Amino acid sequence: MGRTSKGFPFVSLTTASTAIARYFCEYVQEVTGVHRTVKRNARDGIYNVMVAMEGAQRLAAKLYYPGCLALARKQTAAGSLATWGRPAGMRNAYTARRWTATEDRILLRLNSPTAAAEVLGRTRQSCNLRLWRLRSGQVPMPSNH
Repeated sequence: MGRTSKGFPFVSLTTASTAIARYFCEYVQEVTGVHRTVKRNARDGIYNVMVAMEGAQRLAAKLYYPGCLALARKQTAAGSLATWGRPAGMRNAYTARRWTATEDRILLRLNSPTAAAEVLGRTRQSCNLRLWRLRSGQVPMPSNH
């Protein structure tokens, strides 16, 4: 728990236990709404689960509530995360927008990432990547309903 080199708050868990890593991810989702997946890192085969920004603030507040049993330095660090505020002009975290079968059909019909981006309200790059994934079989083609 602390701040990144850019001053952004973070809370992390490092463990070799798959069960602990999975439980922590479920707990993080429940407390913060932030979805994390577990995957061992390539270097040493352990899990490093990190939560940043507002999610880290919510998690630290839940874990280190006033009067909880904690090391003083951890309690102080948790308290310091609460003072962080998102800088003006910094956009909020990206939230994935799932593709629907209807959007897939429109994308395939238009056969142009640029045209589809305008119609669907997505970026050209997003449409280009989705079109490639559909054509290469990485995602299933939409049904004709």
